[in-house]
Amino acid sequence: MIDALRGFIEWVPLGLPAFLFVITVVVFFHELGHFSVARYFGVKVETFSIGFGPEIVGWTDKKGTRWKISWLPLGGYVKFFGDADAASRPDREGEKAMSATERSESLLGKPVFQRIAVSAAGPFANFILAIVIFTALFWAFGRVSIPPVVGVVLPGGAAQEAGIKPGDLIRAINGKPIDDFQRLPEIVSVSAGDDLAVTVMRGGQSLIVHVTPRIMRLKDVFGDLNKTPALGIQLSNKVKPVHVSLNPVQAFGAACGQTWDIVTGSLRGLRQMVLGRTDSSQMTGTLGVARASQKIAQQGLLALVSLAAVISVSLGLVNLFPIPVLDGGHLLYYGCEAVLGRPLGERVQEAGFRLGLVLIVGLVIFSVWNDIVHHLNLF
Repeated sequence: MIDALRGFIEWVPLGLPAFLFVITVVVFFHELGHFSVARYFGVKVETFSIGFGPEIVGWTDKKGTRWKISWLPLGGYVKFFGDADAASRPDREGEKAMSATERSESLLGKPVFQRIAVSAAGPFANFILAIVIFTALFWAFGRVSIPPVVGVVLPGGAAQEAGIKPGDLIRAINGKPIDDFQRLPEIVSVSAGDDLAVTVMRGGQSLIVHVTPRIMRLKDVFGDLNKTPALGIQLSNKVKPVHVSLNPVQAFGAACGQTWDIVTGSLRGLRQMVLGRTDSSQMTGTLGVARASQKIAQQGLLALVSLAAVISVSLGLVNLFPIPVLDGGHLLYYGCEAVLGRPLGERVQEAGFRLGLVLIVGLVIFSVWNDIVHHLNLF
């Protein structure tokens, strides 16, 4: 515990402002997405909050929206007129007492397609933010790629068993072209137990080698040892990085591709966990993000902005999961309403919200415990 306290004290000067920067930017744009679309459709917005709990500072705009920053910087919310709470549960009792004018200003009183747009706007704002950040970075600095030439084949690894040799140039995995060694961990780390068809160039000939990644203890970007699926190869030290400049159109295309890769990689990683092929230690939460913020901030502001883009994609994706309390849960309810021609019953919705809340709280507790045990090494 003394080591943990010392680590926390060392983290605060750089880690705290870095973490607050990342979380504030990502949450602000998420909530701004909800806010903007709601305002466009004439929904009255009562509160726009960054953080939860008591207000630190705030102001009220001309349309009556209270903009505020609250004490607990672990998220945020937009509360619409007619909502029972920050989770946007409908206030059924309040709805009955609304006048026609008040109902027209509430989210409840809007057509279902407008409510769908409001709920979806937050996650999609996160995707847009990530694409804008990646586009700016690619346009300003281009892309640096490392030719995927195998330098070392680790003894006992999956690559050695499959027959991959030093000097092999990896050209594709499952038919998807690979032109950067840095892409390999992104694909392999979410492919435990999967048969990967790896296309390699050897002596001027193209060969297809089938490899099944194995769990290995390897150092991550922070220098920590973690269990992760791997081929068991290392980069050749004779290969030099290649810098490629991109014009705005190319930068935008690369940014969209990067965002899509994060989405698909996250979903594949989740599938691996559900199937029990990967260790749940790979799942990180708030403490893990806080720690990563400090480590990345040491590399500079641009690296921290890039982390914000990655976190933004993850937040947008998670919020689309069909879990009541999250945006995806609202979309699920609205989708049912669109199909049935009427809202789901109050008891069904309330039960869903309670179940969703229990699930989210459970995931938060699990991720925090995971961070403490596996990433912060406190036990």
